[in-house]
Amino acid sequence: MPHQIHTTTLQNVARGVLGTFMIVAGAGHLTFARREFQAQVPDFVPLDKDTTVLASGVVEIGLGLALLSLKGRNRVRMGLGLAAFYALVFPGNIHQYTHHISAFGLDTDAKRMGRLFFQPVLMGWALWSTGALEALKRSKNGRS
Repeated sequence: MPHQIHTTTLQNVARGVLGTFMIVAGAGHLTFARREFQAQVPDFVPLDKDTTVLASGVVEIGLGLALLSLKGRNRVRMGLGLAAFYALVFPGNIHQYTHHISAFGLDTDAKRMGRLFFQPVLMGWALWSTGALEALKRSKNGRS
């Protein structure tokens, strides 16, 4: 990985929006959207649904704060970590779709299916806005 990846103003704004989104979503896990998030926890998760939602809310707030504050290689690592986080929570979106659970205004299978395609967008957003995508390209090409 390169020592320093510079991001553009657009990437910085996009990262700020994504970080803010993560903090608000995390706060929602802890407060106003707690029940809706519980409905998304797949049955195979070994923890109580409320515990899972509370823990993931704390993690999301931490990820959002880190996304807003980290620089350099740590920012690139944050992008990779956030993309991985989005992959790890994807089964919850699948659970919502396969069990026809209405939450967050997703009250039809078509809307729930549409949401499944948004998860890769979030992953790409995290990678692009942090410079992780550029770092991966440089690493692949053997450049620092």
